[in-house]
Amino acid sequence: MDDEYVEAVLSLVERIPAGRVMAYGTVAEVVGESLARGGPRLVGAVMASYGGAVPWWRVVTASGRLPPGHEVAALRELVAEGCPLSPDGTRVDVRRAAWRPRPTHDR
Repeated sequence: MDDEYVEAVLSLVERIPAGRVMAYGTVAEVVGESLARGGPRLVGAVMASYGGAVPWWRVVTASGRLPPGHEVAALRELVAEGCPLSPDGTRVDVRRAAWRPRPTHDR
């Protein structure tokens, strides 16, 4: 993991609005557009090693599962932010909560 990739992931996660989420794969896709590397597992590794200072609870699996080992804390944060959850309250309703940054175009 190089510093540029770590910074790109953390910078993107900081931009996710309260009550919204991004999947690990979506983070990898958005960051990869500019850096041409990485995947969901690498994003997970970045978040596990360096994500404590950013809203880590806003990064979930594509199915809405919360960060492994941190489900209770993540759920508490997401509920406080008003994030849409599944009917049983154990996952994020990704269809309603997914966020993606607007594309930037070079001029």
